[in-house]
Amino acid sequence: MKWANLVVNGQARAGLVEGDMVCLSQAAQVKEILGDLRAAAKAVEGGPRVPLSEVGLRQPILRPGKILAIGLNYAAHAKESVSFIKPTPASVQKWFNKQTTAANGPFDPVHLPIVSEQLDYEAELVVIIGKTGRHVPAARAQELIAGYSCGCDVSVRDWQRASQTMIMGKGFDTHAPFGPFLVTPDEIDDFKALEVRGYVNGELRQSGHARDMVFSVADQIAHLTQAFTLEPGDVIFTGTPAGVGAGFDPPKWLKAGDRVRVEISGLGHIENEIIEETDTTVLG
Repeated sequence: MKWANLVVNGQARAGLVEGDMVCLSQAAQVKEILGDLRAAAKAVEGGPRVPLSEVGLRQPILRPGKILAIGLNYAAHAKESVSFIKPTPASVQKWFNKQTTAANGPFDPVHLPIVSEQLDYEAELVVIIGKTGRHVPAARAQELIAGYSCGCDVSVRDWQRASQTMIMGKGFDTHAPFGPFLVTPDEIDDFKALEVRGYVNGELRQSGHARDMVFSVADQIAHLTQAFTLEPGDVIFTGTPAGVGAGFDPPKWLKAGDRVRVEISGLGHIENEIIEETDTTVLG
């Protein structure tokens, strides 16, 4: 199944995507039906359908409770990262969080911050959690997964280096676009063969496969749940292949007008334009 958060005639709706059509749910968003997506699919049978081309697509989880991301989870990316950060030994999972306000739609603009010119991209496979889990062994980690999406871990490199935990450089508003769908695990024939590709202005910059991860998704979930509870609607960014802008000499930072596209075989694609952030003060 492929589920999406939609805007239909100005209203928020969850929808089951079938080819080029969408079956509309009574739910206003996918998070409301994460507990039983199969029952939700049955409930939309025979209901209203609209062309996918006529709806707006939002991120599958509008405001995740947690956005968690693992660093240096592809060996080739860890190697290139020597030029701009100090890599952590591969035996240790390196985690950081992106703020909930970073969550962004699959085709919405991404801000070039006022405070930095070192804006970078990281094409990633995203995991969406569907059940509550604590102390979950790797062998049962799959039970927590509602589905997968494409994502981009947008990074502000100078702010990333300035903070010991990377929290500042990874958490800017709009810097976690993902989608376009929540694709359930049963849709994927060979998870390890999933290819993650990242493009900037049509140029292929990144390419890697799920099998290239240093720590598998199951290992990631097992590790995280040793520390805290994962809950329905939490989102995990699972690492990026080599080819990020900071890895070039000189670096290839994103500029206003650039378009970043992330494709993952079987999951679809997202594409976001980089726009200049405004300096408008917001209070209350």
